[in-house]
Amino acid sequence: MSKDFSATRLEVRNFAQADGHLHGQAPLSDFKRLAADALAIKGEQPLVHWEAEGELVEETGGAGHVWLHLSAEVELPMTCQRCLTEAHIPLYVDRSFRFVTDEATAELEDDDSDEDVLAMSSEFNLLELIEDELLMEVPVVPRHEVCPVPVKLEVVDPDFEQASEEKKNPFAVLQSLNVGKSAD
Repeated sequence: MSKDFSATRLEVRNFAQADGHLHGQAPLSDFKRLAADALAIKGEQPLVHWEAEGELVEETGGAGHVWLHLSAEVELPMTCQRCLTEAHIPLYVDRSFRFVTDEATAELEDDDSDEDVLAMSSEFNLLELIEDELLMEVPVVPRHEVCPVPVKLEVVDPDFEQASEEKKNPFAVLQSLNVGKSAD
């Protein structure tokens, strides 16, 4: 028996029990917070590709552990902080989440476990989780691996140095006045 699942209102336990599988793609503009980090997009929107799988790991004497395996990717147009031109920064997420019964349990177990722990919800929004995870992958300082334009890496500007040398030191005049007074 096949069951349709909704990415915006996912019943996580049922999804895991059914070994559910969802995948899709959506334009970057559907992910408002992530799109806010991107440059203004002219033309075709980048697509966020994602895939999710549910799994119920049996537990002796218990209800089992509910898992959600998630992968997502997008190329985010940003400004390279080295050459100041547009850079398409690849973001990729591949994580697994274990679900527990409530928020208090999730908070308690998250600190002590190696995996990410989330609270069970009857209407879990998978797309919000995808956006949260991709946001955590956005680099603090986006840049190309190799910039497409030459990058000036010098701190010294020869034109500035030459202009500075030609300009007279305003204290030199005071120094000459002071030398004349000390002779008196």
